[in-house]
Amino acid sequence: MKVVPYVVPTTRRAPGRPMPLTVPTRWVKNIIAFFLLPWCAILTQTFFTAFTRATIHQQLWAGAEFWFFTLGAVLWLIAFFGLPRPVIIYVFGHELTHVLWVWLMGGRVSKFRVSGEGGHIVTNRTNFLIALAPYFFPLYSLLAIAVYGIANLFFNVAPYGQLLYATLGVTWAFHLTFTCWMIPKNQTDLSDHGTFFSLVFIYVMNLLLLSALLVIASPQITFASFGADLVANLRSFSEWVGELMNQFTAGHWRGR
Repeated sequence: MKVVPYVVPTTRRAPGRPMPLTVPTRWVKNIIAFFLLPWCAILTQTFFTAFTRATIHQQLWAGAEFWFFTLGAVLWLIAFFGLPRPVIIYVFGHELTHVLWVWLMGGRVSKFRVSGEGGHIVTNRTNFLIALAPYFFPLYSLLAIAVYGIANLFFNVAPYGQLLYATLGVTWAFHLTFTCWMIPKNQTDLSDHGTFFSLVFIYVMNLLLLSALLVIASPQITFASFGADLVANLRSFSEWVGELMNQFTAGHWRGR
C-alpha cells in the first residue's frame, strides 16, 4: 500500500523555546500491545471454554452446520498444501480489503494493482486499521454471507444453508492459511506499525470474529452468556494478579 505524499506546513518555533517532548508512535503502540496481552489470554480462555462446552456438552458437533463448515475447511487445507496456491486470488482480496477500509475511513484510492507477484494501492490516507485489515477481515467469507442474504430477499435459500456453511469453511480457512503464510514474509503492513503491535492486534481481532461466529452458529451460546464468561474470567485474572502482587509485597517487606 502506497500513500500519496502530503507536505505538512512548516511551523516556526520561537528562539530559545525548548523543543516539546515527543514519543515515537511505535513505542506507544508497543505499550498498548503489551497491555492487550492479558486480554488475549482472557479472550482465548473464554473462547475455548465456550467452544468446548458447545461441542461436547451441548453437542454442537452433531449439527449439520458444524460438519459442513469442517468439511469446507478440510477441503481447503488439502488444496492449500497439495495444489498450486491461488496467490492472485488472495492478493486481489488483500488489496480490495485495503480499498474498502480506505473508503470506510473517508479516503480516496487512485491506483489499484494486482498480479501474481504482489499488488498495491495508492491512497491519500492510511492508518493501522487500513494496513492490518486484510489480516483480520475475511473478505470472501463476508461476501458469501452477503450474497446469501441478498439472495434470500428474492428466493427461498433455506435449502442451501448447508452449502453456505461449507463455503464459510472454505473461505475462513482460506483467510487463516494465507494470513499465517504471509505474516512471516516481512510484510510492510505489519512493520510500518510495529510488528509486535500488529501481531497482537491481528490475533485479538481474529479471535473476536471467531467468537462471534461461534455464538451465531451455536443455539446454546448467546452474546450475553459469552460476555458473562468473559467477565468471570476477567475477575479470576484480576484476583490472581492481586494475589501475586500481595505475595510480592509481603516478600519484599520480609526481605527488608
